[in-house]
Amino acid sequence: MSELVEENAKPWYREFWFWFVFSPLIYIIIMCSITVTIALKGADDVIVDNYYKEGRMINQALEQDQRARDLGLSGDLRFDRTTGEVALSIANAPSDAGLMPDSLLLMMGHPVKEEKDQLIHLKAIGPGEYRGELLTKPEYSWYLTLYPIGNIDLRKDAAWTLSGEIDFRLNEKTGLAPRVK
Repeated sequence: MSELVEENAKPWYREFWFWFVFSPLIYIIIMCSITVTIALKGADDVIVDNYYKEGRMINQALEQDQRARDLGLSGDLRFDRTTGEVALSIANAPSDAGLMPDSLLLMMGHPVKEEKDQLIHLKAIGPGEYRGELLTKPEYSWYLTLYPIGNIDLRKDAAWTLSGEIDFRLNEKTGLAPRVK
């Protein structure tokens, strides 16, 4: 009789009830793994975690914009995506070296992907005239912020800022001005 039982016994992976019970669980584990992978790889870079610090930075930026407005600063920015050259001309540039240093920092912020952001160092070639080089060829829309500093970590200490936006589908030049209140 024991021989009969052994002949009818199948391995666990060939049993109907094993697959009937565990198939939904295996399916759920696979779907959860796929969902977690998508969530981690497609995380939104735009959301800010430290609201208090960002709020203080906004107040600082308003003061910097007001200072640029008081100085009457504005700029014309031209991009040559073929050669990668960036040309900046600042109108009403003050002669004070502290306000108009030998180099400026242009931050090009991509509206969606933080890893596409570019920091462009612009060197003075004349009074109110600056030149720099693009890191990569930009496409579509970008947010622009100009700082009179050489390091992005010092942006809260900048004397003034100019801002603007550009859509490379429409043109390759734009104006920079203090943000409007």
